[in-house]
Amino acid sequence: MAGVIAINAGSKAEFLVLSLAPPQSPQIPFGVLLFDPLSESLRFKFREDIGELGLTPEDEEYASFLQSDFDARAAAVGAAEFLASLEDSLSGFVRISEREMAYGRNPGRLLDRLFEAHIDSRVKPFVTHLPFYGLRAAATKFGEDMEVSETDVEWVRMPPGVVKSLRPSPDLFAVRVVGRSMEPLIPDGSLTVFRRIPAGSRQGKRLLIEELGATDTSARFTVKKYSSVKRVKSGVDGDEDAEWEHAAIRLEPLNPEFPSFELDPESFENRYRVLGEFVAVLPADEDD
Repeated sequence: MAGVIAINAGSKAEFLVLSLAPPQSPQIPFGVLLFDPLSESLRFKFREDIGELGLTPEDEEYASFLQSDFDARAAAVGAAEFLASLEDSLSGFVRISEREMAYGRNPGRLLDRLFEAHIDSRVKPFVTHLPFYGLRAAATKFGEDMEVSETDVEWVRMPPGVVKSLRPSPDLFAVRVVGRSMEPLIPDGSLTVFRRIPAGSRQGKRLLIEELGATDTSARFTVKKYSSVKRVKSGVDGDEDAEWEHAAIRLEPLNPEFPSFELDPESFENRYRVLGEFVAVLPADEDD
């Protein structure tokens, strides 16, 4: 995605769809251009899977060149003049649609939405999308008892900047966190990414924790900072052969308006399950 200058948030914009037209082949939707007439600014986003489009080597090289070419030309003559020149000249291998109106407070998110709607709506698990489980994790104490199933999953698309920073992998997943006790890190209602964690130290980590529910398929959830105090179970403190056990497990909020609470160490492993460690909050969808 390229941006000459930022589009004014809250303004209406115009978008155009860019397509490739290989000889004797159907047109291939390739990119979206988003233009703000008020500020005369332009953003565009092209497909990155050029090698999967069935183009000839020459056409593939040309398509790969479009991003840098558009960047340079728009910067040289200005967004409005550059866009007008495209509308006057493109009719062969690269074609452009007529302008249509688009509205949104966040131009980056709007461009992503247009790209998904007109260019590439495929779900690429752990590449463009993460699994989203329909549970609601309470950022207070444990939330209400709800039926859960790991087969009941949707896929949520990640913004490009998030994809680059997270490096999506099969150990990542997303849930909705409700409540204010983990603010400001996790705002109420946030779509939040967690990473499944292996056995090991949980000390000081912000964890998604499940409490087994009233039925075999129900549970309650919370997000808290985990801390524990250990004591020697057998042996001598300082001896490498000493065995340790939890004396106390404490779940702590980040918001000082909310209290911490403790769980019974003896029942923790049987009654509770650590599902993941906090990674990031996905940006709010400001175009709804």
